[in-house]
Amino acid sequence: MKNLTWKPLIIVGVILASIIYILPTLKPTLWPHKKINLGLDLQGGMHLVLEVETEKAVVDNIQRIIEELRDLLKKEHIRYTSLEQVKQIQIQIGIRGEKPIEKFEQLIDKEFPNLRMVKNDINDSYLEMVVDLPEQEVERIKKMAVEQALETIRNRIDQFGVSEPDIRIQGKRRILIQLPGVTDTQRAKELIGRTALLEFKLLDETHDIEAAISGKIPPGSELLYQIKKNPATKRSVKTPFLIKKRASLTGAYLTDARVQIDSQYNEPYVSIAFDKKGSRIFARITEANVKKRLAIVLDKKVYSAPVIQEKISGGEAQITGSFTTAEAHDLAIILRAGALPAPVKIIEERTVGPSLGTDSITKGFMSICVGGILVMLFMLIYYKGSGLIADLALILNILIIAGGLAAFQATLTLPGIAGVILTIGMAVDANVLIFERIREELRLGKTPRAALASGYDRATLTILDANITTLIAALVLFQFGTGPIKGFAVTLSLGVLASLFTSLIVTRSIFDYLLMTRKSKSLSI
Repeated sequence: MKNLTWKPLIIVGVILASIIYILPTLKPTLWPHKKINLGLDLQGGMHLVLEVETEKAVVDNIQRIIEELRDLLKKEHIRYTSLEQVKQIQIQIGIRGEKPIEKFEQLIDKEFPNLRMVKNDINDSYLEMVVDLPEQEVERIKKMAVEQALETIRNRIDQFGVSEPDIRIQGKRRILIQLPGVTDTQRAKELIGRTALLEFKLLDETHDIEAAISGKIPPGSELLYQIKKNPATKRSVKTPFLIKKRASLTGAYLTDARVQIDSQYNEPYVSIAFDKKGSRIFARITEANVKKRLAIVLDKKVYSAPVIQEKISGGEAQITGSFTTAEAHDLAIILRAGALPAPVKIIEERTVGPSLGTDSITKGFMSICVGGILVMLFMLIYYKGSGLIADLALILNILIIAGGLAAFQATLTLPGIAGVILTIGMAVDANVLIFERIREELRLGKTPRAALASGYDRATLTILDANITTLIAALVLFQFGTGPIKGFAVTLSLGVLASLFTSLIVTRSIFDYLLMTRKSKSLSI
């Protein structure tokens, strides 16, 4: 009788919890709990594989080292004859004079101890040095570029509002992205793949822009374009700008980016705010360059180049460019999420249509129903009244799996439906083991109560052994598997736990109730 005091409470609690979690899936307006998430193969969406151009991250790192070297040489008053990037990941430096050479060697040993010496020749008081990055440092930069790209893309997608995205590193330099429910695939690709390198650069107003357009670009400058689309004619107008290569300020200091509406023209623009250090740099730049033009450049494209009228100390700026509201919103997202450390390219793209997903759901649900009905009929015919109890446990099993998917916010995939069907067979298998043991005990002449107790006791170890080993395999699949395999592992794990609960606790409680409370004299088995 002691067993009957706690078992019914647990069973009722599990049933109620499962129903509570399932109901929002059936009727979303019932209460604000999240419903069961459907995977890419069930509700449609995008499947992308991106490749991070990690070599570009190494090249950019070399360029930053060159800029740092140039600043330090100026600060230490060391004159150099050459300082340039060669062979992609090497830096060539030329220094003339004994004292400058000695001073430079001390400087590079102190400030750049990680650089590897490739060449170090001194002839007639002239130093020619070539340095590069060791292989371990190159690999570290590449690995970090992929990891940073993953986090940046994850932040962008989270702000884009995709439910249950699947984003993970695949191999050394690839990123797998699955976006269930995404219909505007072009917008999503632009949001994910955009580098979003924001730079503030001064215009080169001392050289002739016409000469630059004809190909005579002065050293230290670059020719960039502002592209504006005329909403009336739908034609794009390109305006050239001669801009200094060196960025006065980058988006690394951004703290916020929001969409605002211009009160004069009623057009959206992006308002950006810098942190304290960025605000100080921005104030210093604007103070030193009053009446000069400062270009706002994003991914080598000029968005605007306003004239600095006075010192700007508030740490805020605006990016205008004839945006639509969606374009301004996406730009704000990628600026908040940060720039990608290296460009990415799409090497694999698949789109699953919603109609295909609906068809998969229908067929999957039909297979569960057909498989479940056939199994229930077999149990009812072969085990009679006990088979009916097993059928009730089977229905409860499916209810618990559905409730578990909603409770843990797991994603149901097509392989996950296969996991549910497999679980139906496993749940019945446990009941078959128990019922056959009970039959054996009854043939030996034991009473129904004694046969029931002995049958459950003898079958429990076998059932636990089979289900626990299956659960371990499912957990390993979940830990190391990819999207579809994970979906299968989730439903299989929930199904194993549910079948243990229904076969060892629920059915036993029903039999105990019939034999002890209802005083039944025989078992229909």
